[in-house]
Amino acid sequence: TGALSEPEQGIVVVRHGANLAVEDARGAVHHCLARRNIGHPVCGDRVVWQRIDTGDGVVTAVQPRITVLSRPDYSGRDKPLAANLTRLVVLIAPEPEPGGYLIDQYLVAAELMGIPALLVANKMDLLDARGESEFQERFQHYPAIGYPILWTSLRRPETLPPLIAALSGETSILVGQSGVGKSSLVKLLLPDREVQIGRLSAATGLGRHTTSAATCYRLPSGGSLVDSPGVRSFRLGGLERDALERGFREFGPYRGECRYRDCRHDQEPGCALRAAAERGEISAVRLASFHQLALECARAQS
Repeated sequence: TGALSEPEQGIVVVRHGANLAVEDARGAVHHCLARRNIGHPVCGDRVVWQRIDTGDGVVTAVQPRITVLSRPDYSGRDKPLAANLTRLVVLIAPEPEPGGYLIDQYLVAAELMGIPALLVANKMDLLDARGESEFQERFQHYPAIGYPILWTSLRRPETLPPLIAALSGETSILVGQSGVGKSSLVKLLLPDREVQIGRLSAATGLGRHTTSAATCYRLPSGGSLVDSPGVRSFRLGGLERDALERGFREFGPYRGECRYRDCRHDQEPGCALRAAAERGEISAVRLASFHQLALECARAQS
């Protein structure tokens, strides 16, 4: 290594193995290597780095993360995907058929990270007027608990400005199952994505395959969009039951109100959550999702 210059702040745009692309305060991107003892920086991390006289850089510290999106790896350990997100955007579409269960997994992740989630129902042009109002009706329990839904279609340009406005100035990530039109939406939101990819490839010397990792792109309206191939196969892993309950925001007023402290909200007498669902105060669909997720989390722990 050559001589090091003064430490400066930067943001990790993409990480590929030991190689990092770091954006400096002026928006220029530099190829950096991370010091061994600083952990594993991920896309979105704020870091301290120093230039070497060869033109590259060394990342010497990772600043504390405000938020981190992780998912379990194959051995069940949490693997961070992206840091310092401020918004989670959950994409659904009429086809493939959206399961509330998958949506709820993402919403639990957003709640536990402490960031707002937004639902975007894409490809709405696939439905006729009646199908559209039935589809909208099916998801009305989300806006009722504070998760807004935008109804969009690339074939109806007038539906897109609210989405662009919602992402402006935020650091967002789009998540959802394959087939919901994520890549066409990303193309629309990032008209210069190819230019940005070229810039990253040139800076890191890593060629095109940098984009197989989570990558942080700049949005034309300000803010960033993290595009990650890893979030399609999302699962929460072995969450504790208490954390899972906290992930369902509308359960808040009823938590601790059940007759039994270790109530599983299933068949026990005096369950405050089941009573609330029977009165229509919380959605029975969401309660069913909770039970399915609780089973999955218990399996992941065993």
